Amino acid sequence: MFAPLRRPAVAGRFYPSDADKLSRAVDEFARPASEEFAACACLVPHAGYIYSGHVAGAVYASITIPQRIILVGPRHYPGGAAMAINSAGSWRTPLGDVPIDAPLAESLKRACSNLREDETAHRREHSLEVQLPFLQRARPDFRFVPVLLGTDRWSDLEELGLALAAVIAAQPEPVLLIASSDMNHYEPDDVTRVKDKLAIDQFLAMDARGLYDVVRREGITMCGYAPAVSTLIAANRLDARRAELIRYATSGDINGDRDEVVGYAGIVIPQPSDGTPRNQNGSS
Repeated sequence: MFAPLRRPAVAGRFYPSDADKLSRAVDEFARPASEEFAACACLVPHAGYIYSGHVAGAVYASITIPQRIILVGPRHYPGGAAMAINSAGSWRTPLGDVPIDAPLAESLKRACSNLREDETAHRREHSLEVQLPFLQRARPDFRFVPVLLGTDRWSDLEELGLALAAVIAAQPEPVLLIASSDMNHYEPDDVTRVKDKLAIDQFLAMDARGLYDVVRREGITMCGYAPAVSTLIAANRLDARRAELIRYATSGDINGDRDEVVGYAGIVIPQPSDGTPRNQNGSS
């Protein structure tokens, strides 16, 4: 049976294309935390590593990475299914090939009727690809399911969230759910921080509908709010009750340009049975 290979789309642009340089970059961004904890889900950014790598790395360094992972991100480019999944083959990065968790993907397709097998949506998209090197360095033997959303209809997001929860709950081993999103885009730093706090507060309150409504009402250009909403729906159904802001930053913190920035938030939802996570930088 032919197993499709998805080749990297943004290596050399969003992150180094050389394996040794990429490994060093990831290790620098994801320095081991004093303690790791089990996570039900997390929110991580997906910009170029120079801008958001330290935020994503802080999240990945603080949690125990299981072998099975579901990645949900936004589709930035036109083309492909509105709710796109890959359920076979592997994805390549400079660090090697990562296999799709085919049984988990098939279970999710059965549970969520709107998911469509689609390679076109994934071909150019970076929101999931940039997460893989972090996961490869932390857990080389992991398998994953990639899901892209080109819809923000509440009914679609709710269906996916409930399906994610049902499929994860049915697994005999832990599955980490990762939502990929940057925060507000291309407004002044002070405006972005205010808008981002509105969205972050709803995520920390575990309020999926609150996040959905505040993003739309306040014009917050959080590109992955749809994946974040589905993730919160799933986490609530899985009896997770808390979320912790691990790190927040804007692109202005890196390049000094405060006129047009992008915000980045790293948030973790602990497993219900786990203790309190260690907040590395909770200010927003």
